[in-house]
Amino acid sequence: MSSTPPPLKAIHVPGGPVPPGSSRRTANGGEEQPARPPKFVTSNMSFYYGAHQALFNINMTIPERAVTALIGPSGCGKSTYLRSLNRMNDIIEGTRVTGDVLLDGQDIYASDVDVVALRKRIGMVFQKSTPFPKSIFDNVAYGPRIAGERRRSTIVDLVEHCLKQAALWNEVKDRLRDSAMALSGGQQQRLCIARALATSPEVLLMDEPASALDPASTARIEDLIFELKQNYTIVIVTHNMQQAARISELTAFFCLGRLVEIGVTRQIFTNPEQKETEDYITGRFG
Repeated sequence: MSSTPPPLKAIHVPGGPVPPGSSRRTANGGEEQPARPPKFVTSNMSFYYGAHQALFNINMTIPERAVTALIGPSGCGKSTYLRSLNRMNDIIEGTRVTGDVLLDGQDIYASDVDVVALRKRIGMVFQKSTPFPKSIFDNVAYGPRIAGERRRSTIVDLVEHCLKQAALWNEVKDRLRDSAMALSGGQQQRLCIARALATSPEVLLMDEPASALDPASTARIEDLIFELKQNYTIVIVTHNMQQAARISELTAFFCLGRLVEIGVTRQIFTNPEQKETEDYITGRFG
């Protein structure tokens, strides 16, 4: 991989400071909006499962403290790309990456990268809620304990803080010692978000976090994402285009392992530059 990272370009999304020299104009020439600095930059990034190439020369900038939605038909590479951002694909034998994947300008696939430390910085929430068969308290405390935290008072405060961040504290504060498996599906997913927050990540990766939930629980998760983006960079894979339109500042459309288009969400859904994007959004294919 190249040892010299490419220049980092500002992506224009609502909110955040404007880097020196950056333009304030949106991609579609609309109202002025400030720019956020980049968190991830992938440059000429390709991914292989053995001899099968799943991603082709992905060039994308993901801004910090914003929501970037990845959309596209099933099997188009969205989840593969998402898992490449914290090297979750490393656990699959025979996989490899070419090109650059930069986090704060540093190559996360460099030989000297501590993968455990990397994943502490980048939390992940999966499509199916995966609470541990432990108490609600122990689910959230698991990560800090593994990281070496032994002070009881610190863990207690952290569990409360993370459950509040995940909008779950008021529902479970009187039964923290109950099994997490007794929670509803929506509560379990928010618990998994709280557990991901407990290691103090900078980034949250979400792979269809609401796809198995009822509309009310989905709304709670979307409200939570809206709150969390104030402090975290969020990248979410979703098949629900209405959801992408509601919660994201940027939307990236993938098809057949290629990034077809990325832009301000409003533009992608109302005036996409590529016909493939328009065809997918209007339901002509996918």
